[in-house]
Amino acid sequence: SEKLAEQRSYTQIVTLTDRLDWVSSMSNNLAYVRAVEKLAEIEVPNRAQYIRVISAELQRIASHLIATGFFLQELGVFGTTLMYCFRERERILDLFEMLCGARVTVSYMRPGGVFSDTPSDFWPALSRFMNDFRVELSDLEDLLMENEILLARTKGVSPLSPDIAVNCSVSGPVLRASGISWDWRKKDPYDAYSLVDFDIPTGSNWDNYDRFWVRMQEIRQSMRIIEQCVLQIEPGLVRIPELPLVLRAQPGAEAYGRVEASKGELGFYLISDGGISPYRCKIRAPSLINLTVTEHLLVGWKLADMIVSLGSIDINMGEVDR
Repeated sequence: SEKLAEQRSYTQIVTLTDRLDWVSSMSNNLAYVRAVEKLAEIEVPNRAQYIRVISAELQRIASHLIATGFFLQELGVFGTTLMYCFRERERILDLFEMLCGARVTVSYMRPGGVFSDTPSDFWPALSRFMNDFRVELSDLEDLLMENEILLARTKGVSPLSPDIAVNCSVSGPVLRASGISWDWRKKDPYDAYSLVDFDIPTGSNWDNYDRFWVRMQEIRQSMRIIEQCVLQIEPGLVRIPELPLVLRAQPGAEAYGRVEASKGELGFYLISDGGISPYRCKIRAPSLINLTVTEHLLVGWKLADMIVSLGSIDINMGEVDR
C-alpha cells in the first residue's frame, strides 16, 4: 500500500487503506483522510465529524466482535459464540451498506468529510440495531464473563507487564489490558470525540483474560459514544464542496494523522512534493507493532496456550505484511 500510494491521487489512496485491516476499514479510512487534511490544511464540517465518529465506533464494535469470537473459538469450546458475534457484525455491515453501498472495503471517508450523507432510513435502522444489540451483548456477557472454562484457560496466562508493553510500543486494547490508560480519543481528541463522554477500561492482571475483558468493555463504551453522537448531530454539509477533485499540498509539506483504531494507534505519515500523489506514505500499523510482544507472551507457557495468546493480541496480517 505504501508504494502503491505514490502512483495514486490523494483521494484514490482511500481505497488502498481498506485493504490494510479489512475488519476495520472505516478506521483505516479515517486515519488516512485525517493525515491528508493536516497536510492540505482542510477543515471538516461538523456533521461529517459526527458521522465519522459513529462509523468508526460501529467499526470498533464489529472488529471487537470478530476478535472476541475467534479468541473464544481458539479455546476450542466456543464455536457457537463465534457465530453469535458474526451475526451481530452482519447487522453493522448492513448499516455500512446503507451509508456507501459496500460492506467490508467501504472507502466511505474522503478528505474534507465523507462520501455522502446518511440516507433517511439509516437512523431508524441504527436505533433498532442499538436496542437489539444491547440485549444480545448482555446475553454474551452472561454466557462468557464468568465461564469457568474461559477463566481457567485465560486467567493468569501470558501476562504482559506495563513496562514491556510500553517498551514494545504496543497500543490499543493490548496496552490498556496491561493497566495503562492511554487512548488517543482522550489524549488528542479528533473529530467529535472531545464532545462526547466515555471511559477507558484498563486491566489489572495484564493477562489473556484482561485483553478479552477490555474489548468487551470497549464495546459498551462505543455504544455510549454512538448514542451521544445521535443526540448531538445536526443538519449540515458532510463534505467541503469547493475542494478540487484532484488535491495538491504545498511542496515539502508533511503531516502525521493518527486515530485510535480498534487494534491500536493507526497512523499515516505523508510527505508532499507538490504533485497529485504523496512523495512518501508511511503507515504505522498497530497489528505489526503489537505483534512484537509475541516472545514475551509465549516463552515459558504451554504450547496449548500459544494460539489463545496470539488471539488475544488480535492481529490482521493485511497490515502486518511488509
